[in-house]
Amino acid sequence: MKRLFTASVLSILGVSSLFAAPQNYMIDTSHSTVEFSVQHMVLSKTKGSFGEYGGTLIWDSEAPSKSKISGHLSVASLDTKDKKRDDHLKSKDFFDAEAHPKMTFIVTKIEPKKKGGYQLIGKLTMKGVTKDISTPLIVQGPIKDPWGNDRIHFNATFSINRQDYGITWNKVMDNGGLVVGNQVDITIDIEAIAAQ
Repeated sequence: MKRLFTASVLSILGVSSLFAAPQNYMIDTSHSTVEFSVQHMVLSKTKGSFGEYGGTLIWDSEAPSKSKISGHLSVASLDTKDKKRDDHLKSKDFFDAEAHPKMTFIVTKIEPKKKGGYQLIGKLTMKGVTKDISTPLIVQGPIKDPWGNDRIHFNATFSINRQDYGITWNKVMDNGGLVVGNQVDITIDIEAIAAQ
């Protein structure tokens, strides 16, 4: 009886969010991006993105460490604004999209950081190889949009060495530099809407 009375009082005071359940969110692909960049001929960076992706976003605002996050993307949706280059990247020289059509990222741990944000730890699988990844995670929201939807924003930016995933194709230039850099910078920027 005492618990019921306490819950009722808290509800009246407008703090019922203390009992909020983890919220399932759906990715808003029109306001989200999965992008990468890699150095080209030591001079500049070539940028690209993936147009087809999805995942599970169950965010617990009261206990973020209990949240569940995973994602996948279609390698065939790779786009660097150059068809010839895209076809090469999808070939066996690079991603081998026919044999390995998907990349996946499964979060295994979420830790709060002292200065805000979180450290996200998980497993990235690419071209049949799985490696541990640790990246800062910035979370904004949730907020209520003008149409009454609850929205939340996730951002993770990290780097990998493509050699670790068996993506080894390269050419050496006359000056000793590589045509394609080994470090790949990845930015995952996701806006999501609470499922009804």
